[in-house]
Amino acid sequence: MEFVLEQGKDLNKDCSNLILPALSIGNVGQLAVDLLVSSTGADTIGYLDDPFVLPCVGNDAYRPSPRGDLALPLQAYESSSSGLTLVQQRSPVIKGMMVEYARNLADFAAASGKKHVVVLSGLDFGKLQRIDMSSGLQIYYLSSKNADGTDDDCEQLGWKRLQEYNPHQRCWEYLSNLAEGNSVEDVSLPVEDELEEEDYYPSLPFAALFSCFKARGLKVTCLLCYCSEGDNMSDAFHLAEAASKLLKLNPDNFHGDNGEKWIIPFSWMTVYGPPADVSIF
Repeated sequence: MEFVLEQGKDLNKDCSNLILPALSIGNVGQLAVDLLVSSTGADTIGYLDDPFVLPCVGNDAYRPSPRGDLALPLQAYESSSSGLTLVQQRSPVIKGMMVEYARNLADFAAASGKKHVVVLSGLDFGKLQRIDMSSGLQIYYLSSKNADGTDDDCEQLGWKRLQEYNPHQRCWEYLSNLAEGNSVEDVSLPVEDELEEEDYYPSLPFAALFSCFKARGLKVTCLLCYCSEGDNMSDAFHLAEAASKLLKLNPDNFHGDNGEKWIIPFSWMTVYGPPADVSIF
């Protein structure tokens, strides 16, 4: 993976917190990163070129009057006022190459001096074993702070550790060994059609990212929410809010209009295309 800085720009050492998405159901992680980039007024500082990420290109996602800036598959942003670096991923990883991609991303984070990595992702609502809506939409987490994935700071915020995380389960162990560069020649994992229920979570992109960041000695926290495919903007707000609380971001440093905290990214206006022609009703 190569990191290319924009001309005349440098990485800010004070932006030691890194937020990035893990691609999953509903694209909630990506939407939440979009929301954070837009609302913190983060500026583009460069892009990452990785051989395992499919190419794509688009127009500027955040400004109504684009200046010819292009949106690329892996783009890096910085918000000095919030001490944040954000990486937006706009296209998927080549099938079978997720761990290699996660390793490359972990190497970039370590080399650029990041101290805390926050991974945002959705989970399939159909996999949720016990539904408790008494306190609204629940945030789940997974942290490298303790071996069992727990973190006191997350617990104090009222979040629940992902109960299905078991570092001794075969797929989690396999990921950990791969991330640490250990030999796994004697381990055979089930093919996709033979995955059991306990294999679902470690098969997701957030698990590979978590394992590789942890193996590089970085503090990593995954923030997760269950959702379904559809209009996931409300889930994105919820996940972005959780990331703000975890990193103790000051809402006064956000750039919302009319006293609002959040700025809706310009690209969201065309997520579902133009409105229907009312004359057809």
